[in-house]
Amino acid sequence: MAESDWDTVTVLRKKGPTAAQAKSKQAITAAQRRGEEVETSKKWSAGQNKQHTITRNTAKLDRETEELHHDRVPLEVGKVIQQGRQGKGMTQKDLATKINEKPQVIADYECGKAIPNNQVMGKIERVIGLKLRGKDIGKPMDPGPKK
Repeated sequence: MAESDWDTVTVLRKKGPTAAQAKSKQAITAAQRRGEEVETSKKWSAGQNKQHTITRNTAKLDRETEELHHDRVPLEVGKVIQQGRQGKGMTQKDLATKINEKPQVIADYECGKAIPNNQVMGKIERVIGLKLRGKDIGKPMDPGPKK
């Protein structure tokens, strides 16, 4: 055991710097001082929210002058719905329940805010018994053939 030298230490593996340490400003400047070749590059829009980037077509869309909007239910139809509903003694909630829709849908139709849906209009027509579409809006509906 006399041959053992207790003062010398043998290092088998030495860990290199971790990725975070290698990317730090201190590590880069130390490598530059030692004369090592350092390559740095910044990734374009890395770690940013990319859904808000400006595209080339934005200016083209801004120059577009055509106004696009959905047609709304005419106020005349809204008044007919309201009069027909009140004539039958129903509230907006009652009418909505009968046609399986939310009360807000009836309110939107009566105010003229709703986008017309033929299925909903047909259901309302059947319940209140008045025509809401076509030329003769507000006229009583013809009773259809019963099965």
